[in-house]
Amino acid sequence: MTVSLYHLEYFLLILVRISGFMVAAPLFSLRNIPVRIKTILAVALAILVFHIVPYREVTYSTTIGYALVVLSEMLAGIIMGFMANVAYYILAFAGQIIDQEIGFSMVNQYDPITSTQVTITGNLYTYAVMLMLFATNLHQYLVRALTDSFTVLPVGAVSLNVGIYELMKRFMGDYFVIGFRIILPVFASMLVVNTVLAILARVAPQMNMFVIGMQLKVFVGLAVLVLMIMMITGVADLIFREMISMLKDSLFYLGGTEG
Repeated sequence: MTVSLYHLEYFLLILVRISGFMVAAPLFSLRNIPVRIKTILAVALAILVFHIVPYREVTYSTTIGYALVVLSEMLAGIIMGFMANVAYYILAFAGQIIDQEIGFSMVNQYDPITSTQVTITGNLYTYAVMLMLFATNLHQYLVRALTDSFTVLPVGAVSLNVGIYELMKRFMGDYFVIGFRIILPVFASMLVVNTVLAILARVAPQMNMFVIGMQLKVFVGLAVLVLMIMMITGVADLIFREMISMLKDSLFYLGGTEG
């Protein structure tokens, strides 16, 4: 079997975009996955895409031109992966607010996967949604979206639109809206608890509401979290919709047009 130099360059560009996607994409970017496994998966996907996607000649003038094409493909993969992964930060935000309302804000855990400090509730939501991702085969959607990106955004046609900041601005709005929708049951229950404590403080001023309030908030908060387990599918649906929307819109902005 003979392979021309042009086809080899085309294959390497495909491999670069896939590798960039796996650096920042959800699941694939986890630190506990061995680098050797990620490399084998990236090469295997690149071989499949190379045989599926029709060959398109990539035009460049010099070696520096080819290097710029490589950098643009790497940037495209990283941006797509990051836009898909950024939706997970909503769970960390929601978990931090929930723990702050309950009284667990000072209890942080070290997450070896992301090498960051996360709250207990944020870690719970992250792993629960990740399990939902596997259960609903959304990881297969990510792979399919990556392969389809070579049809929507051909190799060598990456043209970063300066208006991509509009995508992040829209995400920041969704970031707070979805986050507060997740924490709404806890926030409402804590509002009721604070109201009851305020009434008791006026009725019985000799009672130490600070001591009672700390314990009451913990018990009520944990009870609400148990009830919120039934809502975890709705939380996962919100995150998945945002993830898919960000991934699709990033392709349009990388293609030089607004989605």
